[in-house]
Amino acid sequence: MDEVMSVDGIDSFLKTKWAGRQLEVYKETDSTNNDAAQRAKEGAVSGTLIVADKQTSGRGRHGHVWQTPEEKNIAMSILVRPEFDIGKAPMLTLVMGMAVAKAIEDVTMLKAGIKWPNDVVINNKKLCGILTELHPEPDNKSFCVVIGVGINVNQESFADDIADMAGSLLTETGKKYDRNKVIAKVMEAFEGYYEIFAKTGSLEGLKEAYEERLLNKGERVRVLDPLHEYQGVCLGIALGGELLVQKDNGEVVRVNAGEVSVRGLYGYAV
Repeated sequence: MDEVMSVDGIDSFLKTKWAGRQLEVYKETDSTNNDAAQRAKEGAVSGTLIVADKQTSGRGRHGHVWQTPEEKNIAMSILVRPEFDIGKAPMLTLVMGMAVAKAIEDVTMLKAGIKWPNDVVINNKKLCGILTELHPEPDNKSFCVVIGVGINVNQESFADDIADMAGSLLTETGKKYDRNKVIAKVMEAFEGYYEIFAKTGSLEGLKEAYEERLLNKGERVRVLDPLHEYQGVCLGIALGGELLVQKDNGEVVRVNAGEVSVRGLYGYAV
């Protein structure tokens, strides 16, 4: 029997000031992002965290499905109410990616990498999915953000169609982990990174740390743009979170739409 996720279990590891301090844990839900959005409508405070042991209709980016089998993984969504401009909110996906990578490093002692913008990776296996959704308030003057996070923790195996690209902390380390602790570590890292980000509304204070984990950096990448595809070398990220790609003709492009696949790292593009 795997350990049980609970409010008390998570709280026993939690060292944050606000992230995850308002906490709800459910045995099953359709989508923690939906739950967090509903709490936002009800006036929930910034930092409210919804956690589910099983998620039946989880969403990934671009309409992909994110599955959360019972008692194995983490499905959670945090609600934040930023004071910075709404146009800066999408960068929170990168902030959360950094937080998950750091949390995984803290609990496994292994180096975690990030495939831009938000795939957290160990041993070339994707362990995490992140979906950030903006919710303008009825007055259209303020907004909130829901950041959904799915982390494969104690899952032993994966469906054949994703087995070559998906992994879990268990499959990559041979050990099981207390999901309560992993959640608390993510919240701790996110709170710290969020506060650095919020000071400037840019990735200025996080760029170096992000690029240290950026698996694409210095590698040839293929940019799948809706209009055309092109290749180049990833130089890192801009302060606005865009991926900087130097095309073969020397032009440096800021990529903020489309997808990037890294040849030699993955056998897939997500």
